[in-house]
Amino acid sequence: MDKFVIEGGNRLTGEITISGAKNAAIAIIPATILSDGVCRIENVPDIKDVNKITKILYDMGAKIRVVNKSTLEIDTSTIHTYVVSEELARQMRGSYYLMGALLGRFHHAVVTMPGGCDFGVRPIDQHLKGFAALGAKYRIESGMVDISVDKLVGNSIYLDVASVGATANIMLAATKAEGTTVIENAAKEPHLVALANFLNSMGADIRGAGTDVIK
Repeated sequence: MDKFVIEGGNRLTGEITISGAKNAAIAIIPATILSDGVCRIENVPDIKDVNKITKILYDMGAKIRVVNKSTLEIDTSTIHTYVVSEELARQMRGSYYLMGALLGRFHHAVVTMPGGCDFGVRPIDQHLKGFAALGAKYRIESGMVDISVDKLVGNSIYLDVASVGATANIMLAATKAEGTTVIENAAKEPHLVALANFLNSMGADIRGAGTDVIK
């Protein structure tokens, strides 16, 4: 197991640059699927999970330009499929954010279970509850989640557990739904605020992120 060893007794001096939050980046990058133009994301942490999620988008047909170590330009207008590579998606839990984004854009998403985990280990029942409330139908077969909808329609959704992933996924899908969606008992983590701000910058109207009611 990796560890940091800190030897004290010395005065600390100097400056460091704090990178952006991993959890925000992993939610925002899939959100680019909902855009029909080029998205520029700055202060992106240079970590494996970011590389993995961008690789998934690239595999689906997106154009990705690395401007510098912490800046990405992503054009998802060229994505040609709603089916996510099982091999790539199983490498990271955050791949489940692709469900909401793909459902919003294509009205269909086929994604493996989060990180390849069993349904009973890291349940996504609240995600699926939210999608169903928006009108979607789903089935789970051989570790793959197949979600589809003819038309996304806004609804009021109460989360039994304040799930960060479910809150984000519902936000992603609901931005393309007709009418207003209200998420009650929503998670309040800072990266959900970052995601909401990003979606709003693309034209969404999301209010209440960071509180337990998001509209």
